Amino acid sequence: MSARDRAGLVARIRQIRNPPTSGPAAPSAPPEQSTRFEALETRVAHLEGLIEGLQDSVHREFERESKRITDLEVRTDPAAIAAALSKNARKRGL
Repeated sequence: MSARDRAGLVARIRQIRNPPTSGPAAPSAPPEQSTRFEALETRVAHLEGLIEGLQDSVHREFERESKRITDLEVRTDPAAIAAALSKNARKRGL
């Protein structure tokens, strides 16, 4: 690599690391666009809260239904039914 090539390479690296300040500035979001972004961020935060609430509600309902099903399984167990029928027969004097 010649000295001229090396100097060109160094100049390109410097240009990439330190962009010229006299040229056009880096494009920034217009004020209306940044306002839209803030509104979207607020909306997404609100929706995330709603989703968390929905997840909690679904979990509570699942737990409630699971307990209900377990109770039904216990009550419909053949031994439990036989015991309940026997108790009822003794109570009614049959």
